[in-house]
Amino acid sequence: MSIVKLSNNGVKNATAFGSISSLGSMVFIKKLTASSSATLSFVDGSGGVDFSTYKEYVFIFNNIHVATNMADFSFNMSTDSGSNYNVAKTTTYFKAQHQGSTGNYGSLDYIAGFDLAQGTGFQRLTEALSNGDTASMSGYLHLFNPSSDTFVKHFIYVDSEFGNDNFAVNSFVAGYGNTQNAVNAIQFKFDTGNIDAGDICLYGIA
Repeated sequence: MSIVKLSNNGVKNATAFGSISSLGSMVFIKKLTASSSATLSFVDGSGGVDFSTYKEYVFIFNNIHVATNMADFSFNMSTDSGSNYNVAKTTTYFKAQHQGSTGNYGSLDYIAGFDLAQGTGFQRLTEALSNGDTASMSGYLHLFNPSSDTFVKHFIYVDSEFGNDNFAVNSFVAGYGNTQNAVNAIQFKFDTGNIDAGDICLYGIA
């Protein structure tokens, strides 16, 4: 197999990269810190939260710790400023995992039972988190153009989890909120028990 050689010398010129700095930046909007919290909610117009200025938003989860063992983290969207979190969603979920104590049970799995098909309930983002003293989950959720009055609301989620029984889990979730109305609130919670500790930071992509 032959090696392809690039002949465009433009990449050697430092000035050719001058526009990269204007491609965008993460703008901090809001941080919510859990302390035995039933839910963490970001509502447009509350505490500086703004879901209309930017076309992209990123939620970063830092060491989310669950109070109840084997609980699942989840989220939902609202179009009425948090009065109801019930946007219809079509989603898909898969994960990679590996058991730490024995080194067994490594797998890559699509989990059809975690998908939603125009379901209005909360979308599961994790599976069976450990509530051990050192256990936590970290990751991000990327939400696209929530204020659009034309298109559905796409999202992508990726994390690293300390799962029950010392599993290392990497979950991937994606889908869309099937609404033309502006999404103006997002809520996170566990299916059972509280969010014992950790924080969620919201950024806009300028």
